[in-house]
Amino acid sequence: MSQNPPDLRPDLAPKARIAEPNRPGQPTIGMVSLGCPKALVDSERILTRLRAEGYAISPDYAGAEAVIVNTCGFLDSAKMESLEAIGEALNQNGKVIVTGCLGAEPEAITGTHPTVLAVTGPQQYEQVLDAVHAAVPPSPDPYIDLLPASGVSLTPRHYSYLKISEGCNHKCKFCIIPDMRGRLASRPHKAVMREAERLVDAGVKELLVISQDTSAYGTDWKDRDDKFPILPLARDLGSLGAWVRMHYVYPYPHVREMIPAMAEGLILPYLDIPFQHAHPDTLKRMARPAAAARTLDEIAAWRADCPDITLRSTFIVGYPGETEAEFQTLLDWLDEAQLDRVGCFQYENVAGARSNALPDHVADEVKAERYHRFMEKSQAISEAKLQAKVGSRLEVIVDEVDAEGATCRTKADAPEIDGNLFVDEGFEGLSAGDIVTVEVDEASEYDLWGRVNESGQTNFSTQP
Repeated sequence: MSQNPPDLRPDLAPKARIAEPNRPGQPTIGMVSLGCPKALVDSERILTRLRAEGYAISPDYAGAEAVIVNTCGFLDSAKMESLEAIGEALNQNGKVIVTGCLGAEPEAITGTHPTVLAVTGPQQYEQVLDAVHAAVPPSPDPYIDLLPASGVSLTPRHYSYLKISEGCNHKCKFCIIPDMRGRLASRPHKAVMREAERLVDAGVKELLVISQDTSAYGTDWKDRDDKFPILPLARDLGSLGAWVRMHYVYPYPHVREMIPAMAEGLILPYLDIPFQHAHPDTLKRMARPAAAARTLDEIAAWRADCPDITLRSTFIVGYPGETEAEFQTLLDWLDEAQLDRVGCFQYENVAGARSNALPDHVADEVKAERYHRFMEKSQAISEAKLQAKVGSRLEVIVDEVDAEGATCRTKADAPEIDGNLFVDEGFEGLSAGDIVTVEVDEASEYDLWGRVNESGQTNFSTQP
């Protein structure tokens, strides 16, 4: 399984929304962005800063005077993919600056690729700029180099990731994110809202709220007015008129207080929650809250308050010490929880993670077998839930339109990680960013098909 999905790799910024042609002599930089949406936001910030200094963004290696590779370092497989991307950039361009999570281990990069120009860690924007300046000196023209008010975006213009904090205070044994990105550091409420307002003003129809621990947002502030600042932030974001989707929400008790905003339609009825496992002993070895039974109670309470809520999560199988009985508990829990969207990883050792030292590591063939059993179970649940939607009318956002049809998403689907709804008839008048009502007439394990409901159509186009 690739840890860096191709659609989250805007290699050399193919989707960057900079319409102006390069002026003669303008210095040009390329970008490869790997890993999670949080890294994608970092890439957008780097490119925005460079664009403000007069750099052009190249759509290919050959047109760039240097290439920035923003790496992923969460799993060893992702590290290998990052090293391969660095090698590819070196072979095709020659001048490469490395940043991101793998940059926290510079020797791992320089040991394999000693000719890289510089290595910086995550969020080290100033060091990245310094490295770019050294490799390709800036040459701004204040009368020509105009930066769009919304900055440089690497996602389609109708949705955008909104990062509300950095770092994490959890000490999960399998994770090294706190070592790479530090402890929780929340952005000020006003700063988040200003960015969100600018994005919506620029035509963004969906805000994807991300962080390492979204429900802990603001709890690092000593003198805060609200005990749980994510609650007023969610409501304020919901007042902007865009879809607001919550990612990486730990199931703390106060999350229940967010559900009424979903039932009211202020924010999308969607929660992305990293449960990771269900057996209390496994969770204890992971150094995560061992409260799987209470979590089922929370799920029941959320659904009671908002019956349309969609729950997505990811799990780890084959964690050190996981017995067949513990894995079976996870399958039984999944049967009871009936989550709508589920992802799964086979456990991997990660350099620096405390879980590496745990006893009783699970054999690779056992991990693979459990992974397939888990996915078979989750697929059956997903298929049943989607079949139940056939005949219903759903509001969808259009992501892409080509000669064959329109690729859309329902409120239950996040971009890149969840399913799609396809419209293959009567789609000619649709454009990316439109929000329309669709009648569902077919379903598979992960996707839906439907037709635009002409009588009840709502259409909020991003087109001027």
